[in-house]
Amino acid sequence: MYCQDVHEVIANALNSNVKGFLIPGADPKDLPKAVELAQQYDEVFFSVGVHPYDAKDYDKEVLKKYVTHPKCIAIGECGLDYFRLPEDENEKEEEIKRQKEVFANQVQFAREVNKPLIVHVRNASNDSKKILLDNNAGKVGGVLHCFNADEQLLSLANENFYFGIGGVLTFKNARKLVQVLSKIPKEKIVVETDGPYLTPHPFRGKRNEPSYTNYVVEKIAELLEMEVDEVKTLTTNNAKTLFKEFSNIN
Repeated sequence: MYCQDVHEVIANALNSNVKGFLIPGADPKDLPKAVELAQQYDEVFFSVGVHPYDAKDYDKEVLKKYVTHPKCIAIGECGLDYFRLPEDENEKEEEIKRQKEVFANQVQFAREVNKPLIVHVRNASNDSKKILLDNNAGKVGGVLHCFNADEQLLSLANENFYFGIGGVLTFKNARKLVQVLSKIPKEKIVVETDGPYLTPHPFRGKRNEPSYTNYVVEKIAELLEMEVDEVKTLTTNNAKTLFKEFSNIN
């Protein structure tokens, strides 16, 4: 959804005081374009990973080809998503087993290459947390992408994990996330887009883009009774702590 105007999207974000970009790897077929953009812009980085919906196509050897690139700074988006499982019980069991195996393998891969994780969790908090803990994911840490407001995941803050907050926070029906936000340690909050989805109010329904993270920051400031600039500084510093390569961006 950005093919025609990606450079304009990046320019808009830079003009809106966005300092850095991380393109998550969900489908390996998109990695060549991510590398191309990362090489064009000092502010753009990428990660390598396979989304749980594409677990059947997982090939670690493909990821290995890209993970040594100097602009590759994370592993993911990986994780578990039980939202659209097959209705047939046997197929459902097979899909869950496949997702678990692929997720665990990517956690182990992250430890091998010493890069943080970008973790996708949807309707699968128990299994996701268990896999992270069983595979010592805390050694590399990471971010719970598009944090689902499940309080049982908050303890992962003690395992070097951060919580990605996006446009959902601005939705009128986001009561759960609004209530949980104050329970997240402030030093573990980062801001994200999940573009092209979950566009914040007042642009909900339109394509999301990085410049709109400013609206998420404003909502965080309102809910936590902080100044907007204070939240910008906080979340920027948190992102630089999580992704060390961001520290080189002014």
